Amino acid sequence: MRIKSVLLLAVLCIATFSAQAADALLKPFVLASQEEATLAEKSAQTKTALGAAGFNVVGEYSPYAGADVIVVTSEALKKNAAASEHGGYGAVQRVALTQVGKQVQVSYTNPVYMANVYRMEGDLSGVSAALQKSLGRIEEFGAKGMNAKAARKYHYMIGMEYFDEPSELASYDSYEAAVKGVEAGLAKNSNGVSKVYRVDIPGKQESVFGVAMKGNGDAGKYMDDHFIMSEIDFRNVKSTAHLPYEVLVSGNKVYALYARFRIAINFPDLSMMGSNSFMNIMKTPEAIRLALQGAIKK
Repeated sequence: MRIKSVLLLAVLCIATFSAQAADALLKPFVLASQEEATLAEKSAQTKTALGAAGFNVVGEYSPYAGADVIVVTSEALKKNAAASEHGGYGAVQRVALTQVGKQVQVSYTNPVYMANVYRMEGDLSGVSAALQKSLGRIEEFGAKGMNAKAARKYHYMIGMEYFDEPSELASYDSYEAAVKGVEAGLAKNSNGVSKVYRVDIPGKQESVFGVAMKGNGDAGKYMDDHFIMSEIDFRNVKSTAHLPYEVLVSGNKVYALYARFRIAINFPDLSMMGSNSFMNIMKTPEAIRLALQGAIKK
């Protein structure tokens, strides 16, 4: 009888733990460290630590002064991407270094949060542990938080796009032609959209590209990385790891998450109106779609 009671208690504890884990509030980013340093020093240290933890740097860029974004992948990330529909969006993690006064903030995308908003098969908890071990972990930030169930069905509000409602940017005769077309278009950089990285997903016809976007003048500012972040990334701990944006080749088609979803998943608590609100970048979603479409136009 005693043994049965102990076993029952153990089962109840496991069930309670699982329920608590499912209800845990997830946030978009993780602040790894914050200390006095230069960007160059922290960049070198960060890349060394990431390499030692099994991550491969696939791209790096400075979207504006005082910011550096390092994009990494790993075997675990690519394996989970291969097992997930349109999993290429989750095949990388972004690590940001941001100069704030005399200090450099090192932050990164929260793998477990991203796995859920991108509806991936695995929750990437192992990737999260590896990033924490290599870079550190002070706190999650970027939102009040939502549980995994809410993240998997997230959209900003009624009438706005879900994860499975991306923009179709182009269609080609084959996957190979689509990848070639995207590569060629980004290499031209004719409208301010350029390549930061490319990762091919193993075992499937899917590739994800990261792109930098730089608009010219008042007409181009709404697709510009710096302008967008100057309007919405206003808190003390910076969400620089929101960048860069993705373009996904899946089969013979080219997609991008519509900005009303792609921006909102990293800034879900941003108000619709007022200072530092979505209203200030109201023209951005369509400006980004047109910029990406123009960059890879056949």
